[in-house]
Amino acid sequence: MILFDDQYRDSLLPFTFTRPSAHIRCGILTMAEKWEMVMEATATYATQTYLQARYGAFGVGEQLWINGRVFPTEEVVKKVKALTSGEALIIDDILIAAKTTYTNVEFIKERSKLITCDVAVVQIKHSWDIFQLNDKAIALDWKLLALKPTSKAFEQNNTLIGSDIYIHPSAKVQGSFLNASTGPIYIGEGTEVMEGTLIRGPFALCSGATVKMGAKIYGATTIGPHCKVGGEISNSVLFAYSNKGHDGFLGNSVLGEWCNLGADTNTSNLKNNYGPVRAWNYVTESMENTALQFCGLMMGDHSKSSINTMFNTGTVVGVAANVFGGGFPPKFIPSFSWGGAHGFETFNIDKAYEVAQRMMERRNIMFDKIDQGIFSHIFSETKKYRK
Repeated sequence: MILFDDQYRDSLLPFTFTRPSAHIRCGILTMAEKWEMVMEATATYATQTYLQARYGAFGVGEQLWINGRVFPTEEVVKKVKALTSGEALIIDDILIAAKTTYTNVEFIKERSKLITCDVAVVQIKHSWDIFQLNDKAIALDWKLLALKPTSKAFEQNNTLIGSDIYIHPSAKVQGSFLNASTGPIYIGEGTEVMEGTLIRGPFALCSGATVKMGAKIYGATTIGPHCKVGGEISNSVLFAYSNKGHDGFLGNSVLGEWCNLGADTNTSNLKNNYGPVRAWNYVTESMENTALQFCGLMMGDHSKSSINTMFNTGTVVGVAANVFGGGFPPKFIPSFSWGGAHGFETFNIDKAYEVAQRMMERRNIMFDKIDQGIFSHIFSETKKYRK
């Protein structure tokens, strides 16, 4: 099973600078984890050349190719499993899947027998779709994982409302308020919810993650593996190993991996005139109308903000940027930028290596030569945005 990137890959930047689209987390699981479960197969990836070293080579011969940004809903999975040799599934002019020996997506579309249908497809087309679809995604993952409420043992020390609350036996949850009346709540393995926390579903706390004391979290929110969060969060997704450990508001936002928001960092998610939010589009290299009234911060991997940082509605921050200082910084902050409202300079690539290495070592993970190669490629690719 090969999960491939398609023409919408660039619309998912900055998150796809550092991963295939199938490694985006939306709901409880990543897109790849969802497909691996429903297909009972291990995924390989067809992605950007500079990322292939990290995500491995894919096999030759006849393979099942699946679009990595498409959700494996029951209707879509049924159509995918029905494909025979040489057939490709097309829905709304989008290549969903194919069973083929070709290794080029364009060849697959041109030389396969096309099977079209009008089945509804749930798909991530833009970076803001990640938080927009998170409500639906948590519900789909709850069903996919066949989760059953296991909260009885936690009722004595917490206030639980609603039946769809799954708490892993290894989780630590005390003195907290969990309300699943508006959606399921998933508390994963090895997690901790500290006292005084208020959580309103749908919500997912993935393995090894921590919610700090007194946090207020509204759905639909996902806190990815080994993240640490506090303060107020609403309808946001953190991929993994990222921290928002202090007071401050994060709303309608997505953080990649290895991000850190300093104390009292705040994101605006609603314009004062209540109009649609505009955000940077890497495809057109211009600001785009998202058609959303609520849209906060999109922050790529390894980017950070300092204490008291303010982000305007629809701010897009690239990879390995460092934002600090008073006032609102620009709504588009290129990768490897260092500065704030007063202006930016280029973040030296060697210094960026050092910071990434130090942060990852704290979690006993190596920043290796492959990571350096990925950083180096992104640094070169995004040079045109830094002035």
